[in-house]
Amino acid sequence: MNAEFFSAIEDIEREKGIPREYMYDKINQAMLAAFRRDNPDAADNVVVEIDEDKQKIEMYVITDVVEEVENPATQMTEAQARKYSKKAKAGMQIRVPVDTKEFGRIAAQSAKQVIIQGIREAERGLIYDEFTSHEHEILTGEVSRIDPRTGSASLKISSNAEYTDALLSPNEQMRDEELYEGKRLRVYVIEVRKSSRGPQVLISRTHPGLVKRLFELEVPEIADGTVEIMSVAREAGSRTKMAVWSTAPDVDPIGACVGPRGGRVASIVDELCGEKIDIVRYSEIPEEYIAAALSPADVISVTMDEEGKSCRVIVPDNQLSLAIGKEGQNARLAAKLTGFKIDIKPENEG
Repeated sequence: MNAEFFSAIEDIEREKGIPREYMYDKINQAMLAAFRRDNPDAADNVVVEIDEDKQKIEMYVITDVVEEVENPATQMTEAQARKYSKKAKAGMQIRVPVDTKEFGRIAAQSAKQVIIQGIREAERGLIYDEFTSHEHEILTGEVSRIDPRTGSASLKISSNAEYTDALLSPNEQMRDEELYEGKRLRVYVIEVRKSSRGPQVLISRTHPGLVKRLFELEVPEIADGTVEIMSVAREAGSRTKMAVWSTAPDVDPIGACVGPRGGRVASIVDELCGEKIDIVRYSEIPEEYIAAALSPADVISVTMDEEGKSCRVIVPDNQLSLAIGKEGQNARLAAKLTGFKIDIKPENEG
């Protein structure tokens, strides 16, 4: 039985990644709790020894040898003690082995629950550690259920050998994206929290970080640091603006992101259900950066306000609606991207 027990512990360690030392500690606690349930007077005199080399688990009660017994749970006479040690004398302590088969049914059930709970806690800890290491990264999930009442989608997401459930709330879903059971999605991990039911993984399809990470996966020049993404402004499902620059003079950052025949950006647009992506060149000169951020509109001039982060932009008369964009989207995203408040005026009012 002991050999089978130690083999089972090895299997748990191999399959679930739970260290055997952790399991031994939980088993120790479970056996002590089970024994004390039926023998409350034994107090702290009970000892469990787990010998991995000999594949043995033994339990003892440290018992005082006395002339007159007052507490039978922790004391015995010399005559009784000599059943366990021929040298036993009053004033000594001996170890009296416990036959674990004599545990009561309730005590045994209690021990089983402690062990099961210990495995669950360890699994939750491993899952938490695994998914915490992927905060602000992309993971792939499969839709397992959609709540018809709230519209929230439950996803089973994986990382290496670990799996957990995550909730994609309606606020984190892309506009007009059709979700159905079995659909696979790339999601951005916002945060991982601990909860009583295990790790709670907060995921999103609308976060600007999703676009940034998709480009890192798709564009080798971003992955190796040659091209850097400086800022991302996004209205998910509709349009994104992304500012990039290159650390190498001979590498065009926009061209690298667009890719040969537009293949790189096209694959990301497909992943984002047709969301438009404007890639602009970052500049440390605010006037240049703001002008680029307002593309595809042409800009005649940018005048920075002396106080605060705001500016006045002059565009050709026929470019005003393009610069502002439908429902003000182009100007709004440019402001988010650059961090400047942008006041756009046509040339005839400049």
